[in-house]
Amino acid sequence: MNPVIITACANESWLWPSDSPAAGGEQGGLDLHALIEESVRCKDAGAAVMHIHTEGLWAESIEGIRSKSDVLIQCGMSTLAKGPRMAVFENKSEMISIMLAHHDEAFANVQNHELHPREELVDYAKVCREYGVKPECEIWHSGSIWNLNYLKHGGHLDEPVITTLFFGWPGGTWSPPTVEEYLYRRKLMPPGCVSSVSVMGEHQREVHTIAVQMGDHLRVGTEDWPFNRKGERATTSELVAEAAELIELLGRRVATVAEAREMMGL
Repeated sequence: MNPVIITACANESWLWPSDSPAAGGEQGGLDLHALIEESVRCKDAGAAVMHIHTEGLWAESIEGIRSKSDVLIQCGMSTLAKGPRMAVFENKSEMISIMLAHHDEAFANVQNHELHPREELVDYAKVCREYGVKPECEIWHSGSIWNLNYLKHGGHLDEPVITTLFFGWPGGTWSPPTVEEYLYRRKLMPPGCVSSVSVMGEHQREVHTIAVQMGDHLRVGTEDWPFNRKGERATTSELVAEAAELIELLGRRVATVAEAREMMGL
């Protein structure tokens, strides 16, 4: 099997928010300097990708992370329309998150209800090609896979297609954070995808363990599940280190940035 790509998301927890100052964007998290420094620590711990939420500070965060590290940058906040995210394209982030379904999420301080019609997805894919930024396609349920195939068959996506499968995120796009759900959805995925797995909740490690054995990749960090294996709040870099340990215990190897870049077709 290929080595495992670890994506780190050092953003504020949607369900267990802390009192950290905001870095730009509505849900808070690390300030910009802290985010840049944590990106370095995450890369040193084994992460090849940083998933960031810095709405309004895209240019500064991309430039700042690149000044300190060669970690690959994946700009999130897929709930947003294209306009507020044009700086992501203009500053050549390696990846931008696109949700292939509607947003219907129930968090501690935020209720998301945003429709992402296929016309918007096609437009996003065209802009990604124009600027040379790879879309990271978020897969929340089997309907997302239908839209993924729609984009693939329409010639809007280039292989390998970068995808993330989400489990346990509350709201109308919730799916059970179970091994059974992971195996079911993975069976529906088309060929030519590089898939990471995001689990919000205490069953994260259980699902991640199977995902590693099935050849997939992991997303971890304070945004998804901010607790370590002892149940204590942890930094994202500490959670990356735990994921790297799990990967090695299961007989696979953590991907370097160069290996992740090649596997993702960047």
